[in-house]
Amino acid sequence: MTDWLDDDGVVTLPSGVRVRGRPLATEASPADFALVLTDGTMPAWAHRRIRWPDFWIPVDRADALDALHEAHRRAHDGDRVEVACRGGRGRTGTALAALAILDGVPAEQAVGWIRARYHPRAVETPWQRRWLRRVA
Repeated sequence: MTDWLDDDGVVTLPSGVRVRGRPLATEASPADFALVLTDGTMPAWAHRRIRWPDFWIPVDRADALDALHEAHRRAHDGDRVEVACRGGRGRTGTALAALAILDGVPAEQAVGWIRARYHPRAVETPWQRRWLRRVA
């Protein structure tokens, strides 16, 4: 498994797998795979875009869950996986919380769990919190 060059935005999931969250516009060491939750410049490395409006939930739930499962699987296979949106908090925090749920964090604890480990304002809206309850 290849590790990150720095720990900025890196979250260790319960299984020990590490994933990174960040604002898309910031400079970052390369990932092996990115989930991109916004429009704009895409990373040079392999990525998958989820249509996810700012302050909302994914437009296509099935596609978002498929992408999250792919990211989770890739992280467990040793890839450096990142999640990025414009600000790096709401959508990114929600997706990171979803990855934590897929990794064993109970859905009702996911918001507090990711806020303690990533950003205190991750998962910004009530509908993002509600959406997480349906991830598992």
